[in-house]
Amino acid sequence: MQRLRKFYQLVLLFVVFILSFTFFTERQAKSSAKVSYEVKIPLGIPKDLWEIFVPPDNPITPEKVELGRKLYFDKRLSVDNTVSCATCHDPKFAFTDGKKVSEGVRGQKGARNAPTVLNAMFFEQQFWDGRAPTLEEQAKQPIINPVEMGMPDHDAVVKKLKGIPEYVDAFKKVFGGEITIDRVAQAIAAFERTLLTGNSPFDRFIAGDQNAISESAKRGWQLFQGKARCITCHEFNRSNPFFTDNKYHNIGVAMNKEGFAELARKAEQLAKQGQLDKRKLDELALDPAYSELGRFLVTFNPKDIGAFKTPTLRNVELTAPYMHDGSEATLLDVIKFYNRGGNENPNLSGEMRPLNLTDEEMNDLVEFLKTLTGEFPKDFPENK
Repeated sequence: MQRLRKFYQLVLLFVVFILSFTFFTERQAKSSAKVSYEVKIPLGIPKDLWEIFVPPDNPITPEKVELGRKLYFDKRLSVDNTVSCATCHDPKFAFTDGKKVSEGVRGQKGARNAPTVLNAMFFEQQFWDGRAPTLEEQAKQPIINPVEMGMPDHDAVVKKLKGIPEYVDAFKKVFGGEITIDRVAQAIAAFERTLLTGNSPFDRFIAGDQNAISESAKRGWQLFQGKARCITCHEFNRSNPFFTDNKYHNIGVAMNKEGFAELARKAEQLAKQGQLDKRKLDELALDPAYSELGRFLVTFNPKDIGAFKTPTLRNVELTAPYMHDGSEATLLDVIKFYNRGGNENPNLSGEMRPLNLTDEEMNDLVEFLKTLTGEFPKDFPENK
């Protein structure tokens, strides 16, 4: 009887070992399938964090990244072959365009400033209003927006790309099949997940190099965390080193738009009456008549009227002009805006209040923000 009991114990241990080995092997295989691309992770970004943010349904491979790079810079994705993703998100401008608001096909102007693509993979939603939940969904929208790249629909995009032999061959190699709009978006998103920035003077300072930033910048860092209250929304910690809370706030910038107060009242009434729908969300976001409603266009929640996403501050020195409408020309202008408590309106965030910063303190904050300028990919064949 005792021998039989020992025998069953050994069998049980063997089964547990086999199951554990199988689970570990499958998990390792899934992890390997998810990422087979060696990306350079800069100081300041945890490597495991990057791997976590690569979605299982869009594993990264060198071939997919290369295809995504070509699509990102290819102006043939626009209706008249004049605009690419890189037109508004240019490496020369830290993946923005240096303009107040972006310009699309036929010189048309949108209503919002182009945010940087750098580190965008870590953001919980995309666009100033968060209307796209992923990089893949974000990549699809500008191509068919009449103000941006102007293609009539996604079928037209696919048809156009199928007429280019190099893309037919590339998609077959990367995806094992034909071109689809989902695969176009997956390739562009895979490339964008390699667009990382870090190793700034601030990163080296936080890592222990006390000489990496100036005394003025050190004072600015203390102000950022304290009196200036910047860190309330521009969060920073080791697991979220991107200087954003990924949330949406009304700081009063929308009040720059003439007639905004009346628009806000009308939008609130329509929301209460259930007379709004999301069918033209992407178009409304770029329509100057509606764009200032911000996050409201996504949620239809009156509390979100005039609210926009907290942007990352990394490389902020290089991404002027500022705010979602490009209304502030310099970093000092931005700090003065916050110092006076923003622009008063019924939906103003409760976090907004006068800061009573001195001129010296505001200059120290500017010096600190400059230390967030880091390294990022700049050299691409298409961009020379």
